[in-house]
Amino acid sequence: MKLKIFITCAVFAVTSVSCKKWIDVKPSDRLSEDMLFATRDGYLKALNGVYVELTNNSIYGQNMSATVLDVLAQYYYMVSSTHPYYNYTMFTYTADNTKLSFDNMWKKSYELIANCNVLIEKCGEQNALLPAPYFGIVKGEALALRALLHFDMLRLFGPIWSEEKKSLPAIPYKTTSVTEVTPLLSSAQVMEQVLADLTAARDLLREADPVLTEGVRNAANPAGTNELFFRQYRLNYYAVRALMARAYSWMKEKNAAFQEAKAILEEVQSPSKPVFPYVTNAAATSADKPDRMFSTEVMFALYNSNRINIYNNVFSAAIQPGARLSFNAGNADMARVNEMYNDENDYRRRIWENVTLDNATLLTNQKYKDFVDAPGRYMIPLIRLSELLLIAAECSGTLEEGTAYLNALRSARNCVSVSPAGEPDLKAAITAEFRREMIGEGQMFFYYKRNAIQTIPNNAALTGTKTMVLENYVVPLPDSEISQRGK
Repeated sequence: MKLKIFITCAVFAVTSVSCKKWIDVKPSDRLSEDMLFATRDGYLKALNGVYVELTNNSIYGQNMSATVLDVLAQYYYMVSSTHPYYNYTMFTYTADNTKLSFDNMWKKSYELIANCNVLIEKCGEQNALLPAPYFGIVKGEALALRALLHFDMLRLFGPIWSEEKKSLPAIPYKTTSVTEVTPLLSSAQVMEQVLADLTAARDLLREADPVLTEGVRNAANPAGTNELFFRQYRLNYYAVRALMARAYSWMKEKNAAFQEAKAILEEVQSPSKPVFPYVTNAAATSADKPDRMFSTEVMFALYNSNRINIYNNVFSAAIQPGARLSFNAGNADMARVNEMYNDENDYRRRIWENVTLDNATLLTNQKYKDFVDAPGRYMIPLIRLSELLLIAAECSGTLEEGTAYLNALRSARNCVSVSPAGEPDLKAAITAEFRREMIGEGQMFFYYKRNAIQTIPNNAALTGTKTMVLENYVVPLPDSEISQRGK
Protein backbone atom coordinates (compact mmCIF):
# COMPACT_ATOMS: atom_id res chain seq x y z
CA MET A 1 0.00 0.00 0.00
CA LYS A 2 0.96 3.62 -0.36
CA LEU A 3 3.05 4.85 2.56
CA LYS A 4 1.75 7.97 4.24
CA ILE A 5 2.57 10.15 7.19
CA PHE A 6 0.31 12.27 9.38
CA ILE A 7 2.05 15.15 11.14
CA THR A 8 0.16 17.09 13.79
CA CYS A 9 0.59 20.82 13.33
CA ALA A 10 2.71 21.84 16.29
CA VAL A 11 2.41 24.69 18.72
CA PHE A 12 3.87 27.79 17.09
CA ALA A 13 6.19 29.08 19.78
CA VAL A 14 7.17 32.72 19.50
CA THR A 15 9.71 34.60 21.55
CA SER A 16 9.55 38.10 22.85
CA VAL A 17 12.26 40.56 21.88
CA SER A 18 14.35 39.50 24.87
CA CYS A 19 13.97 35.78 24.03
CA LYS A 20 13.11 35.21 27.70
CA LYS A 21 9.39 34.57 27.49
CA TRP A 22 7.20 32.60 25.15
CA ILE A 23 3.79 33.08 23.67
CA ASP A 24 2.12 29.90 22.45
CA VAL A 25 0.02 30.35 19.37
CA LYS A 26 -1.65 27.27 17.92
CA PRO A 27 -2.00 27.37 14.13
CA SER A 28 -5.53 26.01 14.52
CA ASP A 29 -6.44 29.13 16.49
CA ARG A 30 -7.08 31.39 13.52
CA LEU A 31 -7.80 34.51 15.56
CA SER A 32 -4.53 34.28 17.46
CA GLU A 33 -2.62 33.44 14.31
CA ASP A 34 -4.07 36.41 12.45
CA MET A 35 -3.15 38.66 15.35
CA LEU A 36 0.41 37.34 15.31
CA PHE A 37 0.84 38.10 11.63
CA ALA A 38 -0.84 41.49 11.77
CA THR A 39 2.47 43.36 12.09
CA ARG A 40 6.03 43.15 10.85
CA ASP A 41 7.13 42.56 14.42
CA GLY A 42 4.89 39.50 14.57
CA TYR A 43 6.61 37.93 11.57
CA LEU A 44 10.04 38.61 13.04
CA LYS A 45 9.05 37.13 16.39
CA ALA A 46 7.68 34.04 14.66
CA LEU A 47 10.92 33.55 12.75
CA ASN A 48 12.97 34.12 15.88
CA GLY A 49 10.87 31.50 17.65
CA VAL A 50 12.02 28.86 15.18
CA TYR A 51 15.67 29.77 15.73
CA VAL A 52 15.29 29.60 19.50
CA GLU A 53 13.65 26.17 19.33
CA LEU A 54 16.53 24.89 17.19
CA THR A 55 18.55 25.00 20.43
CA ASN A 56 16.25 22.41 22.01
CA ASN A 57 18.35 19.58 23.48
CA SER A 58 16.53 17.01 21.34
CA ILE A 59 18.08 18.51 18.22
CA TYR A 60 20.92 20.99 17.70
CA GLY A 61 21.07 22.15 21.32
CA GLN A 62 22.77 18.86 22.21
CA ASN A 63 21.79 15.57 20.55
CA MET A 64 22.44 16.63 16.96
CA SER A 65 25.60 18.55 17.80
CA ALA A 66 27.72 17.55 20.79
CA THR A 67 26.34 14.20 21.91
CA VAL A 68 24.32 11.58 20.02
CA LEU A 69 25.61 12.21 16.49
CA ASP A 70 29.20 12.54 17.68
CA VAL A 71 28.92 9.32 19.67
CA LEU A 72 27.67 7.62 16.50
CA ALA A 73 30.81 8.99 14.82
CA GLN A 74 32.91 7.08 17.38
CA TYR A 75 34.70 10.11 18.77
CA TYR A 76 34.68 8.81 22.33
CA TYR A 77 36.24 5.92 24.21
CA MET A 78 33.44 3.80 25.68
CA VAL A 79 33.43 0.20 26.86
CA SER A 80 30.91 0.05 29.71
CA SER A 81 27.41 -1.09 28.80
CA THR A 82 26.08 1.07 31.66
CA HIS A 83 27.30 4.29 30.06
CA PRO A 84 24.26 6.40 29.03
CA TYR A 85 25.60 6.66 25.47
CA TYR A 86 26.79 3.07 25.06
CA ASN A 87 23.85 1.98 22.90
CA TYR A 88 24.60 4.80 20.48
CA THR A 89 28.27 3.94 20.07
CA MET A 90 27.20 0.32 19.40
CA PHE A 91 24.42 1.39 16.97
CA THR A 92 21.79 -0.40 19.07
CA TYR A 93 18.87 1.41 17.50
CA THR A 94 16.28 -0.87 19.11
CA ALA A 95 17.14 0.14 22.69
CA ASP A 96 14.61 2.29 24.54
CA ASN A 97 16.93 5.27 25.02
CA THR A 98 18.11 5.39 21.41
CA LYS A 99 14.60 5.00 20.04
CA LEU A 100 13.39 7.84 22.26
CA SER A 101 16.20 10.18 21.20
CA PHE A 102 15.67 9.64 17.49
CA ASP A 103 11.92 9.89 17.90
CA ASN A 104 12.37 13.26 19.60
CA MET A 105 14.72 14.45 16.85
CA TRP A 106 12.09 13.57 14.28
CA LYS A 107 9.18 15.12 16.15
CA LYS A 108 10.95 18.39 16.96
CA SER A 109 12.31 18.77 13.43
CA TYR A 110 8.91 18.29 11.79
CA GLU A 111 7.29 20.51 14.41
CA LEU A 112 9.63 23.33 13.36
CA ILE A 113 9.10 22.51 9.69
CA ALA A 114 5.36 22.99 10.28
CA ASN A 115 6.11 26.36 11.86
CA CYS A 116 8.25 27.36 8.89
CA ASN A 117 5.41 26.41 6.56
CA VAL A 118 2.95 28.63 8.37
CA LEU A 119 5.42 31.50 8.12
CA ILE A 120 6.13 30.90 4.43
CA GLU A 121 2.43 30.78 3.61
CA LYS A 122 1.75 33.98 5.55
CA CYS A 123 4.51 35.75 3.62
CA GLY A 124 2.89 34.91 0.29
CA GLU A 125 4.42 36.17 -2.94
CA GLN A 126 4.53 39.71 -1.63
CA ASN A 127 3.49 41.31 1.62
CA ALA A 128 2.72 44.93 2.47
CA LEU A 129 3.64 44.28 6.10
CA LEU A 130 7.12 43.24 5.01
CA PRO A 131 8.70 45.95 2.90
CA ALA A 132 12.24 45.46 1.64
CA PRO A 133 14.46 44.05 3.00
CA TYR A 134 12.17 42.28 5.50
CA PHE A 135 10.22 40.18 3.00
CA GLY A 136 13.38 38.64 1.57
CA ILE A 137 14.86 38.08 5.02
CA VAL A 138 11.79 36.47 6.59
CA LYS A 139 10.68 34.28 3.71
CA GLY A 140 14.23 33.48 2.58
CA GLU A 141 15.33 32.32 6.02
CA ALA A 142 12.13 30.33 6.57
CA LEU A 143 12.67 28.49 3.28
CA ALA A 144 16.30 27.81 4.17
CA LEU A 145 15.36 26.51 7.62
CA ARG A 146 12.79 24.19 6.06
CA ALA A 147 15.48 22.85 3.73
CA LEU A 148 18.04 22.44 6.53
CA LEU A 149 15.69 20.45 8.74
CA HIS A 150 14.51 18.14 5.96
CA PHE A 151 18.07 17.62 4.75
CA ASP A 152 19.27 16.55 8.18
CA MET A 153 16.34 14.18 8.63
CA LEU A 154 17.27 12.62 5.29
CA ARG A 155 20.94 12.40 6.22
CA LEU A 156 20.01 10.64 9.45
CA PHE A 157 17.10 8.39 8.49
CA GLY A 158 17.62 8.03 4.74
CA PRO A 159 19.87 5.55 2.93
CA ILE A 160 23.45 6.12 1.89
CA TRP A 161 23.16 8.03 -1.39
CA SER A 162 23.73 5.82 -4.42
CA GLU A 163 22.25 5.29 -7.86
CA GLU A 164 20.65 2.12 -6.56
CA LYS A 165 19.13 3.57 -3.37
CA LYS A 166 18.34 7.19 -4.16
CA SER A 167 14.95 6.16 -5.60
CA LEU A 168 13.83 4.27 -2.49
CA PRO A 169 11.20 5.82 -0.16
CA ALA A 170 12.95 7.80 2.57
CA ILE A 171 11.18 10.66 4.37
CA PRO A 172 8.30 13.09 3.75
CA TYR A 173 8.91 16.66 2.60
CA LYS A 174 6.31 18.92 4.13
CA THR A 175 5.60 22.11 2.19
CA THR A 176 2.20 23.11 3.59
CA SER A 177 0.80 23.76 7.05
CA VAL A 178 -2.20 21.55 6.31
CA THR A 179 -2.39 18.57 8.66
CA GLU A 180 -2.57 15.69 6.21
CA VAL A 181 -0.98 12.38 5.54
CA THR A 182 2.09 12.91 3.39
CA PRO A 183 3.79 10.24 1.28
CA LEU A 184 7.39 9.30 1.76
CA LEU A 185 9.59 10.69 -0.99
CA SER A 186 12.74 9.14 -2.32
CA SER A 187 16.13 10.63 -1.47
CA ALA A 188 16.31 12.05 -4.99
CA GLN A 189 12.91 13.72 -4.62
CA VAL A 190 13.78 15.09 -1.19
CA MET A 191 17.04 16.57 -2.45
CA GLU A 192 15.24 18.12 -5.40
CA GLN A 193 12.97 19.90 -2.89
CA VAL A 194 15.91 20.85 -0.66
CA LEU A 195 17.73 22.48 -3.55
CA ALA A 196 14.55 24.20 -4.74
CA ASP A 197 14.02 25.74 -1.30
CA LEU A 198 17.68 26.74 -1.00
CA THR A 199 17.66 28.27 -4.47
CA ALA A 200 14.55 30.32 -3.66
CA ALA A 201 16.09 31.35 -0.33
CA ARG A 202 19.35 32.35 -2.01
CA ASP A 203 17.56 34.51 -4.56
CA LEU A 204 15.48 36.26 -1.90
CA LEU A 205 18.45 36.87 0.39
CA ARG A 206 20.65 38.09 -2.45
CA GLU A 207 18.38 41.12 -2.67
CA ALA A 208 17.84 41.58 1.06
CA ASP A 209 20.66 40.34 3.27
CA PRO A 210 22.92 43.06 4.72
CA VAL A 211 25.68 40.46 5.10
CA LEU A 212 26.47 41.14 1.44
CA THR A 213 27.23 44.81 2.02
CA GLU A 214 27.80 45.21 5.76
CA GLY A 215 29.24 41.86 6.79
CA VAL A 216 28.07 39.82 9.77
CA ARG A 217 27.35 42.87 11.96
CA ASN A 218 28.03 41.06 15.23
CA ALA A 219 27.50 44.11 17.39
CA ALA A 220 24.38 45.81 18.63
CA ASN A 221 22.76 48.32 16.29
CA PRO A 222 23.70 51.75 17.67
CA ALA A 223 20.71 53.37 15.97
CA GLY A 224 17.80 51.02 16.67
CA THR A 225 16.77 47.37 16.80
CA ASN A 226 18.94 44.38 15.97
CA GLU A 227 16.59 42.81 13.43
CA LEU A 228 19.14 43.00 10.61
CA PHE A 229 22.23 42.46 12.75
CA PHE A 230 24.08 39.39 14.09
CA ARG A 231 23.88 37.68 10.73
CA GLN A 232 26.09 34.75 11.83
CA TYR A 233 23.18 33.64 13.99
CA ARG A 234 20.80 33.51 11.05
CA LEU A 235 20.76 31.44 7.87
CA ASN A 236 22.26 34.30 5.91
CA TYR A 237 22.96 34.45 2.17
CA TYR A 238 26.42 32.89 2.39
CA ALA A 239 25.31 30.17 4.80
CA VAL A 240 22.50 29.20 2.43
CA ARG A 241 24.98 28.82 -0.40
CA ALA A 242 27.30 26.81 1.85
CA LEU A 243 24.36 24.53 2.61
CA MET A 244 23.87 24.11 -1.13
CA ALA A 245 27.50 22.99 -1.45
CA ARG A 246 26.89 20.50 1.36
CA ALA A 247 23.77 19.25 -0.47
CA TYR A 248 25.61 18.79 -3.78
CA SER A 249 28.34 16.94 -1.94
CA TRP A 250 25.78 14.59 -0.38
CA MET A 251 24.38 13.87 -3.85
CA LYS A 252 27.90 13.12 -5.13
CA GLU A 253 27.65 15.97 -7.63
CA LYS A 254 31.30 16.80 -7.15
CA ASN A 255 31.62 19.46 -9.82
CA ALA A 256 28.59 21.40 -8.59
CA ALA A 257 29.81 21.12 -5.00
CA PHE A 258 33.29 22.32 -5.98
CA GLN A 259 32.06 25.26 -8.04
CA GLU A 260 29.75 26.41 -5.25
CA ALA A 261 32.39 26.05 -2.54
CA LYS A 262 35.06 27.75 -4.65
CA ALA A 263 32.79 30.68 -5.52
CA ILE A 264 31.77 31.26 -1.91
CA LEU A 265 35.37 31.07 -0.68
CA GLU A 266 36.43 33.66 -3.21
CA GLU A 267 33.65 36.00 -2.10
CA VAL A 268 33.99 35.68 1.67
CA GLN A 269 37.79 35.48 1.86
CA SER A 270 38.58 38.76 0.14
CA PRO A 271 42.09 39.78 1.26
CA SER A 272 41.00 43.37 1.84
CA LYS A 273 37.83 42.69 3.86
CA PRO A 274 36.95 39.02 4.47
CA VAL A 275 33.41 38.35 5.66
CA PHE A 276 34.50 35.28 7.62
CA PRO A 277 38.20 35.79 8.47
CA TYR A 278 40.35 33.03 9.92
CA VAL A 279 40.71 32.94 13.68
CA THR A 280 43.77 34.86 14.86
CA ASN A 281 46.61 33.33 16.81
CA ALA A 282 45.86 35.66 19.72
CA ALA A 283 42.21 34.59 19.86
CA ALA A 284 42.91 30.88 19.48
CA THR A 285 45.65 30.80 22.13
CA SER A 286 44.27 33.28 24.67
CA ALA A 287 44.62 31.94 28.19
CA ASP A 288 41.52 33.53 29.72
CA LYS A 289 39.24 34.15 26.71
CA PRO A 290 40.10 31.53 24.08
CA ASP A 291 38.07 31.38 20.90
CA ARG A 292 37.44 27.63 20.89
CA MET A 293 34.74 27.99 18.23
CA PHE A 294 36.98 29.91 15.80
CA SER A 295 33.93 32.15 15.84
CA THR A 296 34.92 34.53 13.05
CA GLU A 297 34.85 31.60 10.61
CA VAL A 298 31.37 30.35 11.56
CA MET A 299 28.91 31.03 8.76
CA PHE A 300 25.79 29.98 10.68
CA ALA A 301 25.41 29.23 14.36
CA LEU A 302 22.70 29.03 16.97
CA TYR A 303 22.75 31.39 19.94
CA ASN A 304 22.25 29.56 23.22
CA SER A 305 22.82 31.46 26.46
CA ASN A 306 22.55 28.11 28.28
CA ARG A 307 25.29 26.47 26.22
CA ILE A 308 27.31 25.85 29.39
CA ASN A 309 24.85 23.04 30.15
CA ILE A 310 26.41 20.98 27.36
CA TYR A 311 29.74 21.13 29.15
CA ASN A 312 28.32 20.65 32.64
CA ASN A 313 26.08 17.72 31.67
CA VAL A 314 28.35 15.85 29.27
CA PHE A 315 32.06 16.74 29.42
CA SER A 316 32.91 18.26 32.81
CA ALA A 317 35.53 16.57 34.98
CA ALA A 318 32.95 16.72 37.78
CA ILE A 319 30.88 14.04 36.01
CA GLN A 320 31.55 10.45 36.98
CA PRO A 321 33.82 8.71 34.41
CA GLY A 322 31.10 6.19 33.64
CA ALA A 323 28.72 8.91 32.47
CA ARG A 324 30.89 11.55 30.75
CA LEU A 325 32.10 11.67 27.17
CA SER A 326 35.86 11.27 27.19
CA PHE A 327 38.85 10.17 25.16
CA ASN A 328 39.91 7.69 27.85
CA ALA A 329 38.72 5.72 30.89
CA GLY A 330 38.64 8.74 33.18
CA ASN A 331 42.31 9.57 33.59
CA ALA A 332 45.02 11.67 31.96
CA ASP A 333 45.89 9.29 29.11
CA MET A 334 46.56 11.32 25.93
CA ALA A 335 46.86 8.40 23.47
CA ARG A 336 43.60 9.16 21.64
CA VAL A 337 44.43 12.87 21.47
CA ASN A 338 47.90 12.13 20.12
CA GLU A 339 46.45 9.87 17.45
CA MET A 340 43.84 12.41 16.38
CA TYR A 341 46.14 15.44 16.04
CA ASN A 342 49.29 15.09 13.97
CA ASP A 343 50.68 18.52 14.83
CA GLU A 344 51.33 19.61 18.42
CA ASN A 345 50.78 23.25 17.43
CA ASP A 346 47.26 22.61 16.11
CA TYR A 347 44.86 25.17 17.62
CA ARG A 348 42.16 22.50 17.73
CA ARG A 349 44.21 20.34 20.07
CA ARG A 350 43.85 23.02 22.73
CA ILE A 351 40.29 21.92 23.58
CA TRP A 352 41.86 18.99 25.44
CA GLU A 353 43.12 19.81 28.91
CA ASN A 354 43.94 17.76 31.99
CA VAL A 355 41.78 18.97 34.86
CA THR A 356 42.58 18.10 38.47
CA LEU A 357 39.55 17.54 40.68
CA ASP A 358 39.36 15.76 44.04
CA ASN A 359 42.98 14.64 43.72
CA ALA A 360 42.29 13.04 40.33
CA THR A 361 43.52 14.32 36.98
CA LEU A 362 41.19 13.80 34.04
CA LEU A 363 41.54 14.61 30.36
CA THR A 364 38.59 16.88 29.53
CA ASN A 365 37.05 18.20 26.32
CA GLN A 366 36.65 21.92 26.93
CA LYS A 367 35.31 23.04 23.57
CA TYR A 368 32.01 24.01 25.19
CA LYS A 369 33.43 25.24 28.48
CA ASP A 370 32.18 28.69 29.42
CA PHE A 371 34.80 31.43 29.28
CA VAL A 372 33.33 34.77 30.33
CA ASP A 373 33.36 37.31 27.49
CA ALA A 374 35.18 34.89 25.18
CA PRO A 375 34.38 35.13 21.44
CA GLY A 376 31.50 32.86 20.43
CA ARG A 377 30.63 32.25 24.08
CA TYR A 378 27.05 31.18 23.32
CA MET A 379 27.64 29.82 19.83
CA ILE A 380 26.69 26.34 18.58
CA PRO A 381 28.18 26.16 15.07
CA LEU A 382 26.13 24.51 12.32
CA ILE A 383 27.97 25.66 9.18
CA ARG A 384 31.57 26.84 9.10
CA LEU A 385 34.10 28.08 6.56
CA SER A 386 36.37 25.06 6.98
CA GLU A 387 33.71 22.73 5.61
CA LEU A 388 33.82 24.64 2.32
CA LEU A 389 37.61 24.30 2.22
CA LEU A 390 37.31 20.55 2.74
CA ILE A 391 34.52 20.21 0.17
CA ALA A 392 36.69 22.09 -2.32
CA ALA A 393 39.67 19.86 -1.45
CA GLU A 394 37.59 16.71 -1.87
CA CYS A 395 35.78 17.72 -5.06
CA SER A 396 38.53 19.55 -6.93
CA GLY A 397 39.74 18.14 -10.21
CA THR A 398 43.42 17.69 -9.40
CA LEU A 399 45.64 16.49 -6.58
CA GLU A 400 47.49 19.80 -6.55
CA GLU A 401 44.35 21.90 -6.25
CA GLY A 402 42.84 19.66 -3.61
CA THR A 403 46.04 19.76 -1.58
CA ALA A 404 46.11 23.56 -1.78
CA TYR A 405 42.62 23.82 -0.22
CA LEU A 406 43.55 21.25 2.43
CA ASN A 407 46.69 23.14 3.36
CA ALA A 408 44.83 26.43 3.48
CA LEU A 409 42.85 24.96 6.37
CA ARG A 410 45.92 23.45 8.02
CA SER A 411 47.71 26.78 7.82
CA ALA A 412 44.69 28.48 9.44
CA ARG A 413 44.97 25.94 12.27
CA ASN A 414 48.70 26.58 12.80
CA CYS A 415 49.70 23.22 11.30
CA VAL A 416 52.47 22.38 8.86
CA SER A 417 51.46 21.64 5.27
CA VAL A 418 51.19 18.08 3.99
CA SER A 419 51.98 16.56 0.59
CA PRO A 420 49.64 13.65 -0.21
CA ALA A 421 51.22 11.23 -2.66
CA GLY A 422 47.98 10.53 -4.49
CA GLU A 423 44.19 10.79 -4.36
CA PRO A 424 43.77 8.08 -1.66
CA ASP A 425 46.23 9.91 0.59
CA LEU A 426 44.45 13.21 -0.03
CA LYS A 427 41.11 11.65 0.84
CA ALA A 428 42.54 10.19 4.05
CA ALA A 429 43.99 13.58 4.98
CA ILE A 430 40.64 15.30 4.33
CA THR A 431 38.87 12.75 6.53
CA ALA A 432 41.37 13.36 9.33
CA GLU A 433 40.96 17.13 9.06
CA PHE A 434 37.17 16.84 9.05
CA ARG A 435 37.35 14.78 12.25
CA ARG A 436 39.58 17.35 13.98
CA GLU A 437 37.48 20.23 12.79
CA MET A 438 33.96 19.04 13.53
CA ILE A 439 34.14 17.47 16.97
CA GLY A 440 31.20 18.65 19.04
CA GLU A 441 29.25 19.80 15.98
CA GLY A 442 27.46 16.66 14.78
CA GLN A 443 28.83 16.55 11.23
CA MET A 444 31.32 13.66 11.32
CA PHE A 445 28.75 10.86 11.27
CA PHE A 446 27.21 12.37 8.13
CA TYR A 447 30.65 12.61 6.52
CA TYR A 448 31.31 8.92 7.19
CA LYS A 449 27.86 8.02 5.87
CA ARG A 450 28.17 10.14 2.74
CA ASN A 451 31.43 8.42 1.89
CA ALA A 452 30.26 4.95 3.01
CA ILE A 453 33.43 4.67 5.10
CA GLN A 454 33.89 1.23 6.63
CA THR A 455 37.04 1.88 8.65
CA ILE A 456 36.21 4.13 11.58
CA PRO A 457 37.72 4.86 15.02
CA ASN A 458 37.33 2.14 17.62
CA ASN A 459 35.23 3.15 20.62
CA ALA A 460 36.58 0.21 22.63
CA ALA A 461 40.28 1.09 22.35
CA LEU A 462 42.24 4.26 22.98
CA THR A 463 43.67 4.08 19.46
CA GLY A 464 43.03 2.11 16.29
CA THR A 465 40.00 1.39 14.13
CA LYS A 466 37.11 -0.99 13.70
CA THR A 467 34.94 -2.06 10.78
CA MET A 468 31.67 -0.25 10.24
CA VAL A 469 28.65 -2.19 8.99
CA LEU A 470 27.14 0.04 6.32
CA GLU A 471 23.57 -0.70 7.43
CA ASN A 472 24.37 0.99 10.75
CA TYR A 473 24.54 4.34 8.98
CA VAL A 474 20.77 4.22 8.48
CA VAL A 475 18.71 5.00 11.58
CA PRO A 476 15.26 3.32 11.41
CA LEU A 477 12.27 5.62 11.06
CA PRO A 478 10.76 6.37 14.49
CA ASP A 479 7.88 4.28 15.80
CA SER A 480 5.76 7.41 16.17
CA GLU A 481 6.09 8.04 12.45
CA ILE A 482 5.55 4.42 11.40
CA SER A 483 2.47 4.15 13.60
CA GLN A 484 0.77 6.89 11.57
CA ARG A 485 1.01 4.84 8.39
CA GLY A 486 -1.30 2.29 6.90
CA LYS A 487 0.10 -1.04 5.87
